[in-house]
Amino acid sequence: CSSCALLIETSLKKAPGVISANVNFSAEKASINFDPLQATPEDLIEAVEKAGYKATTTEDKDRQANEISEQFKKFVISFILSFPMIYFMLFDFFGFMPGAKLFLPYIGIISFILSTPVQFIIGSGFYKGALSALRMKTFNMDSLIAIGTSVAYFYSVINFVNYFAVNNSIIGLEGMKIPDLYFETASFLITFVILGKFLEAKAKGRTSEAIKKLMGLQPKTARLANGQDIPIDQVKVGDVLLVRPGEKVPVDGVITKGSSAIDQSMITGESLPVEKQIKDMVIGGTMNKVGSFEFEATRIGSETTLSQIIKLVEDAQGSKAPIQAFADRISSFFVPAVIAIAVLTFGIWYFALGASIGFSLMAFTAVIVIACPCALGLATPTAIMVGTGKGAENGILIKGGEPLEAACKIDVIIFDKTGTLTKGKPEVTDVVGDVLQIAASLEKLSEHPLAEAIVNKAKEENLALSAVEGFKAIPGKGVEGIIGKTKYFFGRPEQTIEVEQLQSQGKTVMELTTDKKSLGLIAVADTVKETSKEAIEKLHKMGIITFMITGDNKRTAQAIASQVGISNILAEVLPEDKANEVKKLQDLGKKVAMVGDGINDAPALAQADLGIAMGSGTDVAMETGGIVIIKNDLRDVVNAIDLSKETMGKIKQNMFFALFYNVIGIPVAARVFMFAGLVLKPELAGLAMALSSISVVGNSLLLRNYVPGRKNYLSIVAPYAMIIAFTLLFIQFARFSSIMK
Repeated sequence: CSSCALLIETSLKKAPGVISANVNFSAEKASINFDPLQATPEDLIEAVEKAGYKATTTEDKDRQANEISEQFKKFVISFILSFPMIYFMLFDFFGFMPGAKLFLPYIGIISFILSTPVQFIIGSGFYKGALSALRMKTFNMDSLIAIGTSVAYFYSVINFVNYFAVNNSIIGLEGMKIPDLYFETASFLITFVILGKFLEAKAKGRTSEAIKKLMGLQPKTARLANGQDIPIDQVKVGDVLLVRPGEKVPVDGVITKGSSAIDQSMITGESLPVEKQIKDMVIGGTMNKVGSFEFEATRIGSETTLSQIIKLVEDAQGSKAPIQAFADRISSFFVPAVIAIAVLTFGIWYFALGASIGFSLMAFTAVIVIACPCALGLATPTAIMVGTGKGAENGILIKGGEPLEAACKIDVIIFDKTGTLTKGKPEVTDVVGDVLQIAASLEKLSEHPLAEAIVNKAKEENLALSAVEGFKAIPGKGVEGIIGKTKYFFGRPEQTIEVEQLQSQGKTVMELTTDKKSLGLIAVADTVKETSKEAIEKLHKMGIITFMITGDNKRTAQAIASQVGISNILAEVLPEDKANEVKKLQDLGKKVAMVGDGINDAPALAQADLGIAMGSGTDVAMETGGIVIIKNDLRDVVNAIDLSKETMGKIKQNMFFALFYNVIGIPVAARVFMFAGLVLKPELAGLAMALSSISVVGNSLLLRNYVPGRKNYLSIVAPYAMIIAFTLLFIQFARFSSIMK
């Protein structure tokens, strides 16, 4: 349980050389930062073993399936051994049963024989866990189960031995049962807890399905251009590989021959196939749809986009959100507090109210069992596992619990302009006059960043470029060259009303002239992404203030900002000063997110409460930024915040469930409401405890229905339905218990 995870974490932190340690209860993984000069992995494993647990540095891929299988076997054996004792419970209930005269005289010896292997073989894990906790001078869930079942079992053994000593017989008096035997309580308690662990393991397995899906995308083989198939781990950088229709792209690379449409949905979340041509990047694990192509491998093994995504999601799912500290604090003192309440319950019933020792011990045991903190330990990690997995499916990589929690608290978002709000690639926006063919002919020899945009525009319009003689680039002014017998100049324009109008729209204007006259204008701009305005509008509806930050002049900045609907502009800001602008807003008490390309914006991304890096779909493992948006679509910034709020909502609901179950469960288990006919037998308390853990995991699994931009009504309604259903079921358990012994 979560207490076990805390024990292991505490033990690791005390080990020499360990700087920090994080144990994730749900993922069953420990992440440790340590000094290799002071400790080795073997030392860390020894520290875990001293706490009474086992660890390995290599992950067993079948571990989860083996755990589910093991818990199921234990449950089946335990249930088979415990099932005959239902007969005795039903006799309690009805007062008669078919064949009672044959079986009931031997109830004591039959119950003893059946319950002993359940107690000490099936339940041995609880004793081991309790002893481990005792060595660490604390208590955990195993302590509670071990104490509860031992009280019921050994009290029954003592009564059975006393009866034998007095009557010199193992046969019940006059065919009736031996009084005050609770062997079935101990057996069914273990059976129901094991059932809960089995169902919990199955449910936890479903929380990591996103990782399994991503791992399933990894191809096992690759085909060389000569047609030879080789294992994927034999592919080398520079190899030319062939991909045919319906096949997976084996590794990352650049197309050298052919074209196709590729389904990238599992990597980027894009629903439609993406057209790919020569020189375009392809991502390993994506599905080729129509054409065949050859490509040169550029990234292999752990360097591929898919491998990096899997690593990021695994790290995120093994991390803790700050809110987890609240659950950890509660768990650390919760179990000792429960034991104290159980002892107090026994004392009040037996000494103050004069109840029988059997009645008092059953009240003690029920309190011990109902209050196990499993649900509390599952509340945060299961929601994080599903939430981060769901983000990865939609092209949003959330690097852990901390950025996930930070995203739902953001007040202000600062957007970098170039490559974030805009495409980051200049395009020709206006052509005034018949000048494109001549301008492109001149610019094809230029290395200026804007030259490529003009040449590409000419290619789009299928214009044949002319030969240029006497080409010369004039720094700060433009270029010149001779075409035919005419000398042309292309560059900085004379200021006219038309030029000023274009410049006021944030465009760079160039003029084509001869010695005698002006021939026309070409305007180039870094155009705004089609989805930027929509994203900003949605953020404003969420009550988030937006800023744009750029090194451009105020006129250009104003023009771009007005197109997307941002009114707060930070212009002419040098890259090294962007972090200071973030800090100024933080000093005003704002929770600030910075959205940038992760390169020039690295200091600002690090300074912000949340850094959101725009990925290219081929280089997603950026160090800066807690969230990576693979598709470069700003609507995913909205979706990331929305997913964060949805996930944090689930965590808070889960914590409420866990505490709510204990608030209503402990008093009923202590038999406070006995006057209202509500009494909880220990075995039914164990079943209720198991159901509470399953309901928490089930609530987290509702996040799997999350669709960006769509209300998840099932996720809204289901938690309330679960609370009502659990409360009604709990009352029925208590009523059923009240009419039994």
